[in-house]
Amino acid sequence: MRKLTSLFAMSMLVNATEITQAQSLQKAYESNPYTLVYEGALTENVKGKVNIHPVKYKLNGIEIVANVYTPANYDPSKEYPAITVAHPNGGIKEQTSGLYAQRLAEAGYITIAADAAYQGGSGGQPRHTDKPQFRTEDIRGMADFILQYPGVDSNRLGALGICGGGGYTLNAVKSDKRFKAVATLSMFNTGEVRRNGFLNSDKNTIQDRLRKASQARAQEALRGEIIYAGVASVTDEDIAKVPTKFYRQGFEYYYRSHAHPNSTFLYTMSSLMDLMAWDVNNEIELVDQPLLMIAGSEAQTKYMTDETFSKIINAKEKELFVINGATHIETYWKPEYVLQAVNKLNNFYKENLDKR
Repeated sequence: MRKLTSLFAMSMLVNATEITQAQSLQKAYESNPYTLVYEGALTENVKGKVNIHPVKYKLNGIEIVANVYTPANYDPSKEYPAITVAHPNGGIKEQTSGLYAQRLAEAGYITIAADAAYQGGSGGQPRHTDKPQFRTEDIRGMADFILQYPGVDSNRLGALGICGGGGYTLNAVKSDKRFKAVATLSMFNTGEVRRNGFLNSDKNTIQDRLRKASQARAQEALRGEIIYAGVASVTDEDIAKVPTKFYRQGFEYYYRSHAHPNSTFLYTMSSLMDLMAWDVNNEIELVDQPLLMIAGSEAQTKYMTDETFSKIINAKEKELFVINGATHIETYWKPEYVLQAVNKLNNFYKENLDKR
């Protein structure tokens, strides 16, 4: 565990060559006109079927890129429920958030999956800045945009957050009551993990890591030089040596089976100043919308879903749905697990977004 944690938490100066190597590992995305990398992804818009619409909009002066999915036989003169889908840490809209956005559109919803500011195809400098306040604002920005989209019923807005996007979605809905129902999939409390380490393995190094993050910010201000934490690329040998299934499967997903050049495990070291002082469970009692939390029974991250679920005491109703046999990463792509999650999500949104 210590070796794994240090692999993810170590500071490094990442040069352009390393990033290019990571981006060239897999080019399956090039075969899809929308660069989608998930199974069953749309390759063209066909009249009468689910369609994809790449869009751009400004959020606090930063250009955000997103995909809007419209249901079969979409008619802008009618009213549809809408759902925002927030991607995992390191993820982008072309991966699992796009998959779930498409599947929910197939169930009749207008959905939006956007790249977070500073990440993926969206704008913002320094690149790979990863701060909770920005990720939370990304979700509110998706709501701003989709609520103006033709055919969206503003009284029927739901939210779905995956992995880190799940924690940030919960943070957004604490105060944003435009969201009438909220769901998470394989929720990841990024602040807790960045602070304490995965499975609370790094509590004894918190102050040292905060000092390094502070030094990184000082270097940014003095010299304009960005220090990155995380991983730019991995070899097959590196992956095979990772002892923890969650991170090993994560490497396989992001750097092999579902690789995309816009997706990376890098984040600015200075972001840790904000990440480590944040926790999804702070003021979590403000969540009062109907809640569904989904996690795999074999997910090593399930402890975070369990902890947060128990602390959300004011939700109008809440349910924890466990997918038997699924790990965290397998809920991103494995067809039988995705089907279970989508069916549960559809029933949840249908029940709660139809309530006015």
